[in-house]
Amino acid sequence: MNVLQYALAGGAAFRTPDALLAGLTHAEATRSVPGLPYTLAEVLAHLQVTQRASLNLASGRAESWPDGLDVWPTLTTPAQLDAALLDLRAGLAEAQALAADPSTRARDVLTDLAAHSAYHWGQVALIRRLHGTLPHGPQA
Repeated sequence: MNVLQYALAGGAAFRTPDALLAGLTHAEATRSVPGLPYTLAEVLAHLQVTQRASLNLASGRAESWPDGLDVWPTLTTPAQLDAALLDLRAGLAEAQALAADPSTRARDVLTDLAAHSAYHWGQVALIRRLHGTLPHGPQA
């Protein structure tokens, strides 16, 4: 596994998305934290939609970022959260595959995606810690 693949999937310097999401419920995902402007569901929806748009660019399925893309959609139902998490996990696998031997364009897009995602996965960890539900496991 190369550095870009580790940066996309976690595990080298920080917890993996699967570890961060272990045991997450819809009730927790939609619970607010006093003083924070977003819920876990909102951060996860943002991660999912930006990851999907980035993968479309990296893979060549799209030539540019979609006009009018809502990068902060709302997940209000358990089914919407489940669908977003399923797509996030599928997207992580796709990103890893693209990062194995990326074109120059894919490398640039995936590097940006890795940095953007790391920031938001950190928010997921912080919110789960504030909820008292951050799963125990390896930490950096």
